[in-house]
Amino acid sequence: MTTIDDTPADSALSSLRRARDRFLSGRPPGDGVPEELAEAWRRARFFGVPRDLVAPPRVRPPEESPLLAAARPALDRVAPALSGEMGLVLVDSRCRALWSGGGRYTGTSADVTGLDLSEKAVGHNSAALALRTGLRAEVHGPEHFLDLWQEVWAVSVPLYEPTAGRPAGTITVVAPLGEGRAAHPGTAIAEAAAHAIETELLGRTRPPERVLLDAYLRQRADGAAVVVLDGSSRLVSPEAARLLSHETLARLERHATALLRDADAGPEGAHSGTPEEIAVPDGAGLTVRMTRVVHGGEVIGAVATVCPAAPRARAAERPGPDRLPGLEGTSPPWRVAVSRATELARAAEPLLLIGEAGVGKTALARALLGRRGTAAPRLVDAAEQVAGEVPSWCRELAEGDGGAPPLLLRHAERLGQSDVAALLSLLEERPAVPLVATHTPGAPTGPCLSRLLDILSARSVTLPPLRERVEDIPALLAGLARRPSPGRPPLTWSLDARRALEQHTWPGNVTELAHVVREVAERRRATGPVRREELPYGLRVPPATRRLSGIERAERTAILEALRRHGDNKVRAAESLGIGRATLYRKLRAYGMDQA
Repeated sequence: MTTIDDTPADSALSSLRRARDRFLSGRPPGDGVPEELAEAWRRARFFGVPRDLVAPPRVRPPEESPLLAAARPALDRVAPALSGEMGLVLVDSRCRALWSGGGRYTGTSADVTGLDLSEKAVGHNSAALALRTGLRAEVHGPEHFLDLWQEVWAVSVPLYEPTAGRPAGTITVVAPLGEGRAAHPGTAIAEAAAHAIETELLGRTRPPERVLLDAYLRQRADGAAVVVLDGSSRLVSPEAARLLSHETLARLERHATALLRDADAGPEGAHSGTPEEIAVPDGAGLTVRMTRVVHGGEVIGAVATVCPAAPRARAAERPGPDRLPGLEGTSPPWRVAVSRATELARAAEPLLLIGEAGVGKTALARALLGRRGTAAPRLVDAAEQVAGEVPSWCRELAEGDGGAPPLLLRHAERLGQSDVAALLSLLEERPAVPLVATHTPGAPTGPCLSRLLDILSARSVTLPPLRERVEDIPALLAGLARRPSPGRPPLTWSLDARRALEQHTWPGNVTELAHVVREVAERRRATGPVRREELPYGLRVPPATRRLSGIERAERTAILEALRRHGDNKVRAAESLGIGRATLYRKLRAYGMDQA
């Protein structure tokens, strides 16, 4: 479950009402409206939803609903606890209302069964938003598209199917819009009802599915990266998804299907199954142990656990020829990527390193080329190249006798049309040219560049962003710190400062971390470990302790940016934002930023 959303302040609601009126009159809603809300309004207009709809349309409800059958006991217990005009609504995965209870509320009749609450029918609403995002969602009066719901405040909590990992519906609590409240009054009721319904859904799961789910949950509880397969579907933990490629997952699925087809398990098979070890081509120090799951004397699936291969892992930790200089990190995602890149780089053929800006693509490319023991690589940056430079070195490589230095091409996505044509011609003439290229996805690519990237992708490695390997931050901090001046101790970091760094999302990845280390080292005058208070303001601020609405997220970001721009000077930051200093301090307290 997600954390509680706060209601926008009265002024924010008034601003939203004015923005909605501007939008409905054909004008832009304004800069203060979150883009996701404006996009929801635009979808409603595209679907042709009339703003003055008298009541939501009805669709034929399902004759038998497993969700309603499972939810009914919990709903009958929760509904009497509702107070005042609050109402409770159960919605299925197709956004159809299945049941309602509690008080009457604006915008519906007493019988909601069969109401179509999809965006195509009624526009933006909390049930449709919770189903789309899989997270709890609040929608306040003027955020709705319909005039009918301008005074309605709704919170929806998704109900997850135990075995499918997707929402089966939502439980929604609606109430009259409260201008001064800090949180929806029915949030706790919705959360409690959702928990009770999901528990009942789990209890009604078919026995084989329940056995597989229990096996999955047991392995997850032990902290393992686990995949459960039954021959037709698979349940993959986030840890396993980071470590295993799509090709390896497909291979495990084929293996599980073979077990189901060929196994001849007796009743004792549930206790005598021996794990089967499967080699993982994805990277270093990993192996997969697959164990049959037997129920009722039959093999119903398999549990695959990703484990470190002890001998190989220990060898990888010792200094040796496989260690790459200048690259820090021992987390599984980083180790897997570096191992695969190292293996591919053994052959003097094109290699493509893919990843977000700042993840370390160039540093890894230099280390890989340096291991070959050949001449120093020639560096060409497509973002800074001179016209005609790429075709020139393409001709040199094409006409060379194999002794030309390898090429390191940065920012392949910035190549011009003539450069791409020269590279394609070179690769057609010399497919094994010694080339390492880096590519940062995101920018649109034309047909010629797409063809080049497709050719290079046959030998490619994607490097993980820093937010997916935060356990490497301590090693990176030590590696990025400059050698201290004579008589000064090396830069160290307190546990609180490291925790703040690990909580940051790092959009700039390792490059951004390097800037932070350099800034702290240049500015600090104190001795001892670096404290949280010495970090740049945006890093000192802890993550929000609750889920913020779109307006609040935009306001919090603007405050952080103003403080960063003015060197943490709150008076100047308040002036640049056009608010008083007292207002800024109040907002800092409201967002939990006053202790930074």
